[in-house]
Amino acid sequence: MRCVERKAKMGIDLIELKPIGFVKTTAIGKEVRKKGIISKIILRSDMTKALEGIDEFSHVFILFWMHETSTEERRTVKTHPRGRRNLPLLGVFATRTPLRPNPIGLTLVELLKVDGNVLTVRNLDAFDGTPVLDIKPFDNWDMTDDAQVPQWWKNLEADRTN
Repeated sequence: MRCVERKAKMGIDLIELKPIGFVKTTAIGKEVRKKGIISKIILRSDMTKALEGIDEFSHVFILFWMHETSTEERRTVKTHPRGRRNLPLLGVFATRTPLRPNPIGLTLVELLKVDGNVLTVRNLDAFDGTPVLDIKPFDNWDMTDDAQVPQWWKNLEADRTN
């Protein structure tokens, strides 16, 4: 079967995503990366019932569309982590860059409050107005004791904490 026919048969020619809500934050630019930033996620009113039970979790993953990533930036396949030239040039999938073919963001946040269709969270690195695609609770399945990261990542983290 030819690739195009296979794609059509699998139904992946087009993926449609509808935001479930949007981010509300006063953080601007690089401020969104600062730890401790408090943001709100305002869900569509028809999503309110989907939040039932989420308030029993301390942390949730937020998946969002990095809407400020341009079409040109989405063509990037290699980059220096965090734009630092002293770090190796790597494929975008080996970095946390927003420059990606599909600019989907993923952040683990602390869930502070649920009030109707509004979540108040800490540590969401998304801009004001960012479309939210999904919310998933964090649990023990998301942890591992044997994770490995490259040396450049360890150096970067050491620089950040010093």
